Amino acid sequence: MFRLGDWKVWCGILHLVLLVYLLHYLLCVPNNSLVSKLWAGVLTPVCGISAILCFDVARRKASSSHTFRSKFDHYIAIAGLSWVGWFARRKLDKCCKNVTETQNKLLLGRLKENAETQYGREYKFLEIHTREEYVKQHPLTYISHYEPYIQQMMKGEEKVLTSRQPVIFAVTSGTSGKSSILPMTKHQGFMFFIQGISVAYHSLLKTFPENNNLQKTLKFFYTPKWRKSECGILIGPNSSSPTNSKHLLNIYSTPKAGFEILREPEALYVHLLFGLADKSLGMLEANFSSLILSSFDALYQYWSDIADDIERGEVDPKLNIDESVRKELNAALTPNPERANEIRDVMKTGSKVGIGKRLWPDCNLILSADSGSFDLPAKILRETYCEGIPIYSPLYAASEGLLGLNIWPKNHPSRYLLAVQSMFLEFIPVEHSTEDQPSTLFMDQVEKGEEYELVITNASGFYRYRFGDIVKVVDFYHQCPVIEFKHRKGQFLNVRGEKTSESLFYQALTKTTSAWFPRKLLNYCCVESLLIEDKGDSYAPFYHLFLEVDDDSKPLTVDQREMIDKELCSRSYVYESFRNKGSIQPIKVHQVKVGTFEELRKFTIDNSQASANQYKVPRVLKTKEAVSVLLKNVMNEL
Repeated sequence: MFRLGDWKVWCGILHLVLLVYLLHYLLCVPNNSLVSKLWAGVLTPVCGISAILCFDVARRKASSSHTFRSKFDHYIAIAGLSWVGWFARRKLDKCCKNVTETQNKLLLGRLKENAETQYGREYKFLEIHTREEYVKQHPLTYISHYEPYIQQMMKGEEKVLTSRQPVIFAVTSGTSGKSSILPMTKHQGFMFFIQGISVAYHSLLKTFPENNNLQKTLKFFYTPKWRKSECGILIGPNSSSPTNSKHLLNIYSTPKAGFEILREPEALYVHLLFGLADKSLGMLEANFSSLILSSFDALYQYWSDIADDIERGEVDPKLNIDESVRKELNAALTPNPERANEIRDVMKTGSKVGIGKRLWPDCNLILSADSGSFDLPAKILRETYCEGIPIYSPLYAASEGLLGLNIWPKNHPSRYLLAVQSMFLEFIPVEHSTEDQPSTLFMDQVEKGEEYELVITNASGFYRYRFGDIVKVVDFYHQCPVIEFKHRKGQFLNVRGEKTSESLFYQALTKTTSAWFPRKLLNYCCVESLLIEDKGDSYAPFYHLFLEVDDDSKPLTVDQREMIDKELCSRSYVYESFRNKGSIQPIKVHQVKVGTFEELRKFTIDNSQASANQYKVPRVLKTKEAVSVLLKNVMNEL
């Protein structure tokens, strides 16, 4: 546990000796001055605490790349987060025992705080005293309702939607449509940290205590390109990025200079370089599991150059980065031929299965979203690169704020306790989600096993806002609903009114492709036939399905393609009835080359306001431009 050669152990011993001397001085030495006694009284607890800290740091497994300062910062960060998480979890449990009172207090407090804003006066917030009055007085809304107000805020007008000024205008990913801009206040970000991140970290340590150490984390995230509104407030993504995580950068394997690289290919190379250089890495982390999967794919492209860099202790001279950044990175990279040879030996084995654990034997956890559209990349990670390393999806969140917390890290599929302290929530039964102003239910009125569209009132001025998420209530924690994320409202197929949801189609597809073993499904998306000129053999519409499998040397057979349509029919009575009547043609399956969906990702990021940290594979494409990326990579047709 402790090594006598460790300076921290000797520092702890020194403090203990001094502590014993001071206690002896205080208790056993008579006739000393009051000032001397006071000094001894002050130094005694200081030495005691210092000894405890030294021994505590010494007993924890740590990354060899840590400096004294970075190790100390790392220790303070996780110790502080642990304590905050413990207190926040206690408060969360208390709130979950009376969700009606908690939600009412949250709503009425939010309305009172914003009653004197332009929006609060227009909708007479001062006249609202109950949740029922709120629902009666304020309509359900969409993003278009807020766009004029947000434009005012971007020009610098104050007290428009909220009494607090925004600190950032967050750009959404635009997965189910165009990107939107949402205001975010400083208080909202602070509460996200307290109510979300700290509680998730508490749950992580409780379930995976082996992560309570000073091993660094390889985090794949990138500095976004910011712009400014007319009033000077930043516009960009509010998802986790180096810009809003400066206080935590010392716990990551990438040096701070690496986060100054704005181009993703070069930044990813540096992430992988310093991650591979640290054999004692403890965790892999990214906002989404798809980011980690694509990073492992990139590893197979870069590993040879990276091993050479580690052997020399110098970043590849051909890498296109600023010289000032290169200088700092080189200073942080020590020549390590032994580690370079270990990497070469692992990569030359050829097997992708379990390679993460072979490269980093002490890696204990992957921290990343694995639900909804990220279930497939997470499944691939579990079965290939990261076999043997658990995946924990800690939070259910969006640009609008914190929506749920996963306090059961080992459960799969991931379940989320709704954020009862963060959002005032309403629920639209999914069968009424197509209505413009349907009746809603409150948190204490939902039922287990039912699916709902979520409606939120958040801290940044969105009231009774329909942001498009469909969830299923799977349980209750005390009185608070526990949900599984199902899909985005806009991510369904609908050519004849059948409304095939993303989750239903995914279930049919994965059931079918599981029979294709040993071939594996890597990625997919669908397009309604109205978006493509090829109308098939009939006037009737149909679905185009684009598939990427791990081996494109052999085309899918006719039987394999037809299995997908048959499986969907068996799972959806409505779809089957339209198929039997000839109102919908069979699914047209297109196999695309390996790497096509990575090309789609780059195309989307280059042609939208979304950043690499935000990108989600759209399971239903809505633009001809995106479809053209897939069509040019089609290998063969049915």
